[in-house]
Amino acid sequence: MASTNYRPAISPDGSLSLYLQWIRRYPMLVLEEEVKLANRWRDARDLAAVDKLVTSHLRLVAKIAMGYRGYGLPLGDLISEGNVGMMQAVERFDPARGCRLSTYAMWWIRASIQQYILHSWSLVKMGTTASQKKLFFNLRKLKGQMQANEGSDLEPGQIKRIAARLNVPEFEVVNMNRRLIGPDHSLNAPLREDGEGEWMDWLVEECDDQEHKLGVSEELRVQRNLLAKAMTGLSDRERHIISERRLKDTPTTLQHLSQHYGVSRERIRQIEVRAFEKLRKSVKNTIIEHRISC
Repeated sequence: MASTNYRPAISPDGSLSLYLQWIRRYPMLVLEEEVKLANRWRDARDLAAVDKLVTSHLRLVAKIAMGYRGYGLPLGDLISEGNVGMMQAVERFDPARGCRLSTYAMWWIRASIQQYILHSWSLVKMGTTASQKKLFFNLRKLKGQMQANEGSDLEPGQIKRIAARLNVPEFEVVNMNRRLIGPDHSLNAPLREDGEGEWMDWLVEECDDQEHKLGVSEELRVQRNLLAKAMTGLSDRERHIISERRLKDTPTTLQHLSQHYGVSRERIRQIEVRAFEKLRKSVKNTIIEHRISC
């Protein structure tokens, strides 16, 4: 039996095989010993007990991690994340529930590895909802069962079957498949083998340029100044009615204003029309004066 003073680790120099050899030295626990160690950790926070619980299941972590090698991430990183999940499982394990630690820890190990894959596989988030995560981790397997082409879009019938199987919308199946077959690429990657030109050169800026934005901002400022000046030529009642009827996102009803001023709705409508005509003439005259002065 290996000494508990030694802690196997996966180093950056690639000594994964050495790590796998060392973890085989830690024996699996029988049920009685597992319960005893779990109780010692739960009741007395015995570090030696938790050490033995974790190290005896390192082979389980490595086995589960190997099932996720198809995502192109280093196996050593997957094992390290699985070990984190194993420690979380030991922290929460209660032997009184009648479940073996390996059965309980399996879910924590998988969850930790899957979370790492989702965060590391792409610079863009791959799955934010439970259904998207399920789709991400099952799509490749289902495509293999259907003998679908790995590097192209799915056929309509395949999309329908996968969506029904995983209970997700069809458009999510299409989007996820396209993201899986089209991994991240650098914008500085060359377009041709000779290295001339980059992908960035073909990007089109969809936003308005600064000159256009400045022009729109200036025009809006002028319009607001013209309106503010024209509003000074209205009476208080006209100014209030035109503001409530023409300058609000949700105009106040004629009925509400008629009750406020104690007049008929038709009278409010007439005041509104007259006030608007005053504004129009005032703005027009101001523009003419400005052109003459220029």
